[in-house]
Amino acid sequence: MDPESAQNVSIVQNYSVSSCDLYSPSEYNKSLVPTLYSIIFLLGFLGNVLVVSVLCQRSCRRTVANTYLVNLALSDLLFLSSLPFWAVYYSLGYNWVFGWEMCKVFGGLLTINVYCSIFFITCMSVDRYLAIVHPLQSQSSRSLCRARAISVAIWLVACTSNVPNMLFRHLHPLPGLNVTACVLQYPSTKWHYAMTLSKSTLCFVLPFGVIATCYYRIGCHLLATPTIKHGTEHLDRVLRMVIAVVLAFFLCWFPFHVLMLLVTTNSMAPFMSCEMEQTAETVLPFTICLGFSNSAINPFLYCFVGHHFREQLCHLYKVKVPRLSQKRDSISTRLSSFSRKLSDLRDTGPPESPRLQRSP
Repeated sequence: MDPESAQNVSIVQNYSVSSCDLYSPSEYNKSLVPTLYSIIFLLGFLGNVLVVSVLCQRSCRRTVANTYLVNLALSDLLFLSSLPFWAVYYSLGYNWVFGWEMCKVFGGLLTINVYCSIFFITCMSVDRYLAIVHPLQSQSSRSLCRARAISVAIWLVACTSNVPNMLFRHLHPLPGLNVTACVLQYPSTKWHYAMTLSKSTLCFVLPFGVIATCYYRIGCHLLATPTIKHGTEHLDRVLRMVIAVVLAFFLCWFPFHVLMLLVTTNSMAPFMSCEMEQTAETVLPFTICLGFSNSAINPFLYCFVGHHFREQLCHLYKVKVPRLSQKRDSISTRLSSFSRKLSDLRDTGPPESPRLQRSP
């Protein structure tokens, strides 16, 4: 289940069935959460635009890893474009004012991003495993064309997985709050539990099982062959960057998935006290913000961990800034020339008519 749906389904369920007073949004939901969303949007959008600009320039190497990184950045950009609308939504106390269509579209972008992010990170981990543990045998399978085909397949799977989200997402009035929320309304609580469990499994548990296995095998391989020589420095840099991206994703999304499973299980078979439920409802928006921050953290990881990325960013700066300076100088020269011509015309003035000339 995507984070915004988790928060809003929880609101609707608590409003409907809970004896605890959980559904009134507190002031931090109306002020702090929108502020955090705005910061994540500004930093993440700028950072991911730089990532796409750097990795798509002609001087940058076309590699399998870069293919997955570009697609990961594009996925983050699509998701980040929806954050300002969710910030307004929170600031209005869960009142969606952008219409039914936008409710479905922006809810869908969240779901697509969750699937794409973990799938592309998993592909990056498998690619590093093949490159380090099976460098010769994997040369044919690690082709650029195959990486692009896999990327297309991931986008198709993510979009297909978004179909239930589009079908069950609606505008739901909450009379007690005097608002209209943008929520997922499943046919039953069992549907809610099944969808939450399946998404947590597909988007977190299974992918991290694959990722952990890949890095365990990589670690065993490197320890078993300490004198390995096959572009070690470059591989170490790429490996550090991929590990950093994977750890960031895990630390950002793990709290949300654990808390969401607890909340969903509690809705099926209540075991929490009112105090525990209130605590979960209070912490849930912050786990959502933490998960969303992953889209803003990734570009900085590329910059600070990836040496090659910094080189390409410097190259892009050196190429673009002189061009912008030349255009600015050219425009300034044209404006100055035009200004001088206007000044000359004013000084010269129109010739005086012969009839108005004084006789000597």
